[in-house]
Amino acid sequence: MAVYRLCVTTGPYLKAGTLDNISVTLVGTCGESPKQRLDRMGRDFAPGSVQKYKVRCSAELGELLLLRVHKERYAFFRKDSWYCSRICVTEPDGTVSHFPCYQWIEGYCTVELRPGTARTVCQDSLPLLLDHRTRELQARQECYRWKIYAPGFPRIVDVSSFQEMESDKKFALTKTTTCVDQDDSSGNRYLPGFPMKIDIPSLLYMEPNIRYSATKTASLLFNAIPASLGMKLRGLLDRKGSWKKLDDMRNIFWCHKTFTTKYVTEHWREDHFFGYQYLNGVNPIMLHCISSLPSKLPVTNDMVAPLLGQSTCLQTELERGNIFLADYWILAEAPTHCLNDRPQYVAAPLCLLWLSPQGALVPLAIQLSQTPGPDSPIFLPTDSDWDWLLAKTWVRNSEFLVHENNTHFLCTHLLCEAFAMATLRQLPLCHPIYKLLLPHTRYTLQVNTIARATLLNPEGLVDQVTSIGRQGLLYLMSTGLAHFTYTNFCLPDSLRARGVLAIPNYYYRDDGLKIWAAIESFVSEIVGYYYPSDASVQQDSELQAWVGEIFAQAFLGRESSGFPSRLCTPGELVKFLTAIIFNCSAQHAAVNSGQHDFGAYIPNAPSSMRQPPPQAKGTTTLKTYLDTLPEVNVSCNNLLLFWLVSQEPKDQRPLGTYPDEHFTEEAPRRSIAAFQSRLAQISRDIRERNQGLELPYTYLDPPLIENSVSI
Repeated sequence: MAVYRLCVTTGPYLKAGTLDNISVTLVGTCGESPKQRLDRMGRDFAPGSVQKYKVRCSAELGELLLLRVHKERYAFFRKDSWYCSRICVTEPDGTVSHFPCYQWIEGYCTVELRPGTARTVCQDSLPLLLDHRTRELQARQECYRWKIYAPGFPRIVDVSSFQEMESDKKFALTKTTTCVDQDDSSGNRYLPGFPMKIDIPSLLYMEPNIRYSATKTASLLFNAIPASLGMKLRGLLDRKGSWKKLDDMRNIFWCHKTFTTKYVTEHWREDHFFGYQYLNGVNPIMLHCISSLPSKLPVTNDMVAPLLGQSTCLQTELERGNIFLADYWILAEAPTHCLNDRPQYVAAPLCLLWLSPQGALVPLAIQLSQTPGPDSPIFLPTDSDWDWLLAKTWVRNSEFLVHENNTHFLCTHLLCEAFAMATLRQLPLCHPIYKLLLPHTRYTLQVNTIARATLLNPEGLVDQVTSIGRQGLLYLMSTGLAHFTYTNFCLPDSLRARGVLAIPNYYYRDDGLKIWAAIESFVSEIVGYYYPSDASVQQDSELQAWVGEIFAQAFLGRESSGFPSRLCTPGELVKFLTAIIFNCSAQHAAVNSGQHDFGAYIPNAPSSMRQPPPQAKGTTTLKTYLDTLPEVNVSCNNLLLFWLVSQEPKDQRPLGTYPDEHFTEEAPRRSIAAFQSRLAQISRDIRERNQGLELPYTYLDPPLIENSVSI
């Protein structure tokens, strides 16, 4: 008689326990155990419980290959869901095998778990295990289907497949996705008091392993409702027309001020702060160093000489690498929209900036169109205060549109959704790259589904607050993806290509490169452990299917993008994985977390403009300036969005936090510990530096970076 001892851990989440019957079958190289029910006195599988059981066999089973978990009806009780964290099996000779699960098991079904040791398809030779991999991926591919959202967009998850599978009761044998709480029905509800008129069809049913937890859902509602109701009670959400004075905009969120919002309110007019935001604001990727002026921006030395001073000239500064350009060409053909039944306007400005000897980046000249001429004057710091302020505000509006649509939603949310989908569809749970990437996909499918149901839908928030509306959003994102490259995607390459490696006080760059290096070191160790040679990468058919699906579905098979469609060396794999993890975590934090800080004062980030760009100088006054900014209700609706997306709901997992122990071998566990230690040192360095800054840069402090795109 051989006795196997089992230790079964139930997740600590709300409603994670089950009253259903749980049985197991152990499968080894020498046979399999009888199906045995796990039953002790009292309740067996309560939330957070760790229970021990024995499974008796007539003989030893050899090397354990699979553990089958059977969930069956108990008496008259209504079926429920069970969150199984892991099962540890101690064999008769004392060997311990870990079977990670970390998933919700719904209904009555059988789930097959493999030991935690990560294995590529090349390392499996037994037909039983190869068949298990195939069946697991087939089931996931049926569950997670691609859908075309709009022409030129990255493909997205088809949530209707979840509804079909719920109605047909055809859930996969192995639903191996990220760990979340189950009782998330409230996550599918309309947000009370929030100004979005939506029927949430896409949230009718979400597969439980990608759904927001109850904690995160409640936190999201708690963040949204009080702010919305406060504005509603003060009549701001219904008030049309212009703001009466600039000071009125200071107190919209009187109870939600931060140090940065106060700083922005005090310094938003200053040229130094205007330039600072190109480095450390929410869109710190626009600047390009130029050695000559483009023909479409005919700035002369005489125009800028008063700012440059007598000791230098424009040509000299170009040669020294001190002149930078922010070019919003992508907006030149963007369609416009109506708000409150009034037409809105868009500019496609060119903004020239200078790095002064004092190390400050300041604007030199602004042209509000891509075509120079008498109707497109070049605005200068020497113009009247109101003319110059309006020109800068037009640039800030362009910043808003490019940032929100492309830098933020396209390049983090949508691309990370494609990475998550390909990972779920092409890599089995036992695959080392699945184990590595899974924490960085947590909640991404859910948050993007919410966004499409509330922000991007017709008459959603984008249609309510932006000058380009949903049609403009579709244009910007499809155009942006058509021009997005692998160089843009990889931070070190992007910084080098833009010529911004030497700009002082560029904290996004400095902190980002440190985090990139930490991720790269961690990924290099993991890849080196599982892929010792070029051949081991090339022969991994699952890995090649994964990268090929990303190339086809995220980047639409565009060769000019430079994204890989196949990986040939461990080095190529390391770079690709590093970029994915960085963009799913740090890059999203950099472009998301500061939205309320920098956008709470409306003139610093206006979502729409109600007058066309000025075609002559000397026409701007305080009244015409206020009449150009968004109306009161439009402004407040936009600020609610800024507030909501800048407040990461509870149930957070900071970068490098991996409570679900998918890796069970000692080597990757050591690598995780080293990664966490390196991130902790980066955090200490950032906080020490910030103590000496007038405006601290905190968005890339590792404890404040979420592992994944989850808000």
